[in-house]
Amino acid sequence: MSSARGNRLLHEAAVRIVVRYLKTTGCTDVAVCADAMSEAQGIDIVYRRDGRQASAKVKADAYAGDDVAKIARRDLSFYRAATDLYGIEALADTLTRQPGWIQRSQADELLYYRLAIAQTEEEVAALMDEPDDVFFSEIAVERDDLRVIPMRALQSWFASAGERYAPRPVLTDGRPSWHRLVPESDLESAVPGVQRIGSIFARVRG
Repeated sequence: MSSARGNRLLHEAAVRIVVRYLKTTGCTDVAVCADAMSEAQGIDIVYRRDGRQASAKVKADAYAGDDVAKIARRDLSFYRAATDLYGIEALADTLTRQPGWIQRSQADELLYYRLAIAQTEEEVAALMDEPDDVFFSEIAVERDDLRVIPMRALQSWFASAGERYAPRPVLTDGRPSWHRLVPESDLESAVPGVQRIGSIFARVRG
């Protein structure tokens, strides 16, 4: 069983789904970056699209659910009520003052992926060790939505506009961090090139 828990586990599940999506949409040489340097640079995936090398940061967000009963269940930590907000990490660690991924990521794109999973962390962790045919047939992604955001344009806009949005404390992988919650309409009207891909899980489930 995967040892990852909480946000890290959700992130790993999201990356696995996004990788399969990229492969099914014509991207080649798709690879997950698991080394310390890539993590420091805020890069999760590298790939080639139309013959051009590209890199992406994946942001997994569990605020995509619409089933009231499942939202109320405390054991379904990856099934939260859907919002129209982007969660942007402004400070990765309040103790060390490490900047959030919005400042330090060197990725070309942000793949902002909302997914509501109607399973416990233990069930998701167990599935992470399974081969793709089992993982994709049994992971209970009930709702999902992918947005592709140009990272340089996002960083430029956030550097001047980020302070407008109230900070929110979040416990990320055991460390206290700060996020700013940005309405979709604000970000998407100000950052050029945002692509609303929509649901991808049904396409990759196979």
